[in-house]
Amino acid sequence: MNHSLYPLKFQPILKDKIWGGKKLNQIFNKSSNSKTLGESWEVSTVPNDVSIVNNGELEGQSLQELVNTYKSDLLGEKNWKRFGQEFPLLIKFIDAKEDLSIQLHPNDALAKKRHNSFGKTEMWYVMQADDDANLIVGFNKKVNKATYLKHLEEKKLPEILNFDKVKEGDTYFIEAGRIHAIGAGVLLAEIQQTSDVTYRVYDWDRVDNDGKERELHNDIAIDAFDFEMENDFRINYDTQRNVSNHMVKCPYFTTNFIEINSEITKRNTHDSFIIYMCVDGKVEISTKTMNTTISKGETLLLPAGIIDFKINSDYGKLLEVYV
Repeated sequence: MNHSLYPLKFQPILKDKIWGGKKLNQIFNKSSNSKTLGESWEVSTVPNDVSIVNNGELEGQSLQELVNTYKSDLLGEKNWKRFGQEFPLLIKFIDAKEDLSIQLHPNDALAKKRHNSFGKTEMWYVMQADDDANLIVGFNKKVNKATYLKHLEEKKLPEILNFDKVKEGDTYFIEAGRIHAIGAGVLLAEIQQTSDVTYRVYDWDRVDNDGKERELHNDIAIDAFDFEMENDFRINYDTQRNVSNHMVKCPYFTTNFIEINSEITKRNTHDSFIIYMCVDGKVEISTKTMNTTISKGETLLLPAGIIDFKINSDYGKLLEVYV
């Protein structure tokens, strides 16, 4: 017998990384003693990294099991028709104590052909940044394939990359085919297509504990570049309180920003699940059958079948994500 769907919370999937730190534990209370905790996967159906429900009657079931069982009641009718049993988004928090590798991701066509995977378009919302912390997004001038390869070969790639100093609230849209990297000292929320395909092109010549460099993917990465891409990756958005402020809308997801200091009544008109990432404060989300609280660094999935609900907070900031 199927249980009724309700707002779902999941056990974070924690990932140690060579560049990771301690902020996910110290700021978000993720249960890890690691000194190199780099990522907390909040909502995932990536094979071998599938989210497990940790609240309510469905506790212990996987997100993939719920998709298979509840279909459009969970995903929305249009998403069920489009994606079937493949959940389309991967939601993360990322802490970079050190610089990440310089990388890019393939688009849908290339990822399908090579990896039988979705492509990887993503966005970043900066939750905290140390003094002078930066992100790398795109190039600092017009670059073609020959110029890029020359700088790569001469180990001068950083000379043509765009470095942006960042602060809390800064938001970036990273389309497949755009070179990028998270810089040391940045803690952010990442929303992306369900894909774990990354092409690493430069890793600052660093080595692991065994003295080995991490694998680079330059032989296949060159075909994934879009050198004609516009420099339109910085996202400006309104911050009006107690309403959904538009941030990003693309074929893969829509993301809004909500700052809340009262109770607001919401209606899901999107024919989609909605994911709420709490990026500051504490928020209560109430349906007819359940009240669920999420605090900074926590995530909740609201199934598509839940139409009417309320959000209440004395102070909170949310990213609202749907497809």
